[in-house]
Amino acid sequence: MAEFKSHTSGTFCLFELSTTDQDGAKSFYTSLFNWSCDDNPNSPVGIYTMFTLRGRDVGGAYTQFKEQTAAGMRPFWDLYISITSADRTAKKAAQLGGKVIIAPFDVSTYGRMAVIRDPTGAAFCIWEAKSHIGVQTKNEPGSFCWADLATPHPETAAKFYTDLFGWTTIPGDGGYLHLRNGDEFIGGIPPCHTPAGVPPHWTSYVQVKDCDETVARARELGAKIRLEPESVGKAGRMSVLSDPQGATFAIFEVAERS
Repeated sequence: MAEFKSHTSGTFCLFELSTTDQDGAKSFYTSLFNWSCDDNPNSPVGIYTMFTLRGRDVGGAYTQFKEQTAAGMRPFWDLYISITSADRTAKKAAQLGGKVIIAPFDVSTYGRMAVIRDPTGAAFCIWEAKSHIGVQTKNEPGSFCWADLATPHPETAAKFYTDLFGWTTIPGDGGYLHLRNGDEFIGGIPPCHTPAGVPPHWTSYVQVKDCDETVARARELGAKIRLEPESVGKAGRMSVLSDPQGATFAIFEVAERS
């Protein structure tokens, strides 16, 4: 496992659930991943839930704003990318063909953020940390470990993110494009098989000890299985699910090394 006090610029630093039933989501995820909850009733979004794993922050959750619900937005997991300046990064993103959906603003004393849509249509957040760095653990079951970008225009997306964050791309098997930040592989862009009508989007992965057992437990808890467990070469085993409120996420079981 890894515990840390800061994030390298360009890494995924926070995973945040926007949901229509915060209490229901808390019950589901704490039962599935053995997370605990730390509720802050005085946050800028009302009651903000920080999911924790043995006392370390692993993700957040809040109840969707009325404007989000009115716009027809379904519950979703958002991801944040660590940067040194939200203002400079947002300006550069616009110059590279992205769209700044929400301009940089301060989140109390925790940090400064913005919401951006890449040129292919996928949204993400950027986070300039102040008192709150984001997640505090990784590389262990129950922690977020990866993110995939679903887009019909992988070349356009890859150029945007590499120019914006300094990522490098490495071709993999079957057309999969690995994303690397410095020396760390952080995610990828798979060949797009998204159903018609589903816009480009990021999917966040949670590491689990046993993929099949986790899927069985998720089904008992009311989740929908979007992709049944399958092996990913020699790397491990994965599945894609939606929680009872409809937010999609993926799980990954790391293969044992012989």
